[in-house]
Amino acid sequence: MKIRKKGIILRTWKIVKRLLLYLFIAQLIYIIILKWVNPPVTLTMIGSRIHLMGSNRHFHKTWVSYKNISSYAKLAVMAGEDQLFPEHQGFDIKSIKKAWEHNQRSKRVHGASTISQQTAKNVFLWQGRGWFRKGLEVYFTFMIEQIWGKKRILEVYLNVAQMGNGIFGIEAAAEEYYNRNAKDLNRSQAAMIAACLPNPLLYNVKSPSGYLLSRQTWILRQMNNLQSAPDMLRLIDMP
Repeated sequence: MKIRKKGIILRTWKIVKRLLLYLFIAQLIYIIILKWVNPPVTLTMIGSRIHLMGSNRHFHKTWVSYKNISSYAKLAVMAGEDQLFPEHQGFDIKSIKKAWEHNQRSKRVHGASTISQQTAKNVFLWQGRGWFRKGLEVYFTFMIEQIWGKKRILEVYLNVAQMGNGIFGIEAAAEEYYNRNAKDLNRSQAAMIAACLPNPLLYNVKSPSGYLLSRQTWILRQMNNLQSAPDMLRLIDMP
């Protein structure tokens, strides 16, 4: 009886190992494919579509290539979300440490996710917290940094990030809020869209609160400070 049970355990373990190997190979191939092929959908988009069912709001998502995104939009999201994006390898260690120290003292949780981490989470994972999901986020962040490179990460981020209720990507946001294409966004408009990114379901670009206006002003100042850096200029294709 014990021998039979041991045999079942060994066979099960072999099946599990083979399954894990296939899953690893499959996700690795998917990451490599997405270096050139645009991700068709994300779990956040699916959730948004479901949430909007039966309402009078519509789902808006339009993919736009990197060259057709305003340099101001590229600069604005980095100014507001991740100013060290051109320099780090996916993780801002200093910001993570500061956020951890703050969260030990306060009930109001601060995050320190880089654009790379947010992209990994949006494309491959689900929203939420937990050590298992965070561990997967670290893995996928490392992989896209190695395989995609900075421009591709920024391009994907600007196309999959939620920028309003049912609004995904910079092209959809530009059309929805300013009736123009992403490549035509000016500095002020790009900064306002970037200002809403921490909570796109709460902040309203069309009717900005005092806080959102002050955040836009802060992002505009940061854009002025950042745009002269050589690494930043190469990344945003600033004329």
